[in-house]
Amino acid sequence: MTGIRIACGAPVAALLVPRPVAVGGDDEQTLTVLAAASLTDAFEDPAAEFEADHDGTSVTFSFGSSTDLAEQVADGAPGDVLATADETSMSTAEDAGVTGEIETFATNVLTIVTPAGNPAGIASLDDLEGSTRVRCADEVPCGKVALAVPADNDITAEPASLEEDVRATLDKVVSGEADAGLVYATDAVAAGDKVATVQVPGAESALTSYFSTVLEQSEDADLAREWVDFVTSDEGRSILEHAGFGAP
Repeated sequence: MTGIRIACGAPVAALLVPRPVAVGGDDEQTLTVLAAASLTDAFEDPAAEFEADHDGTSVTFSFGSSTDLAEQVADGAPGDVLATADETSMSTAEDAGVTGEIETFATNVLTIVTPAGNPAGIASLDDLEGSTRVRCADEVPCGKVALAVPADNDITAEPASLEEDVRATLDKVVSGEADAGLVYATDAVAAGDKVATVQVPGAESALTSYFSTVLEQSEDADLAREWVDFVTSDEGRSILEHAGFGAP
């Protein structure tokens, strides 16, 4: 995956590489994908496969909250593909007239993670009462789900902090700064043995759906379309399922 370059939190404009660029007589091109933070690890393998099938192409990512990314592209920020973790964020870009056909390509579910060994003994949503827990901010997709699911289960304890996206939430737990965090199941898979996982009964009723589209400002709409088609293909979905995502 040597061609993959990931920039988290960097300004979108700073990620761009002019294309095509002639190197040794071959055309080099960069595909810039703006994607929800919860796709950080999951998109690495699809990117490697895509680069292998598209000689001279590098896939560059900007990961962040779906809300922020959608607002950026709506304001005209450059990029080729937008992938969000909710329909509301994608609608922001759609309403601004910068999207093409919108595809649903995966689903995710809320789960509880604790530091490895689960030192606070969190075994259910009820145990979040009295614990130091963290979740995403209200306005981002993971925050909306992490607000709704506990409320549906009469859990009223306030979080110790609200994080900018799901990866920031996960980091607070991995570092031991929080007893528990509400993240997506795929983030728990990505963290591996750095965390313990506690499933949330009924969380499937609040599935998170992921949407992808080619951006109107793309410098190579055909290449961008091929990325979207690959992610929504049987092969692409199989890769995502291995990372813990569900089918759309």
